[in-house]
Amino acid sequence: MLETMTDAPAIGTGPTIYVCTTCRPPGEPDSAVRPGAILASATVAAAAGTEVDVRPMRCLGNCSRGASAALRANGSWTYLFGGLDASCAEALIEGARLLAGAADGILPWRGRPERLKRGMIARIPPLGFEEIDE
Repeated sequence: MLETMTDAPAIGTGPTIYVCTTCRPPGEPDSAVRPGAILASATVAAAAGTEVDVRPMRCLGNCSRGASAALRANGSWTYLFGGLDASCAEALIEGARLLAGAADGILPWRGRPERLKRGMIARIPPLGFEEIDE
């Protein structure tokens, strides 16, 4: 059964990581355990005892570059990463914490885990963002 917006649990004030559970290598047949699900489980375990909320979900629409995860914090840009595996779980937690602490809402390059310095698919502005032409 799909969740509706009214059924979804409220997002906390800490950072959130959405991890695609359906990601699998392109051209690979369906399998009982997908790499995205393995990444989601590892990320949930890595977040234990932190303020980071990990939300496994079906399909982030980045199928050709999975496994995928998106980082978001209140008022920040959202970052979508691909080409991940279970070894990236700690980097995702660290990145989410950095993003939540960024005063400008932009994931800083300095201090960013090496795994998050590559593999970025997109950076999406926060709601209400307006570009200022200079």
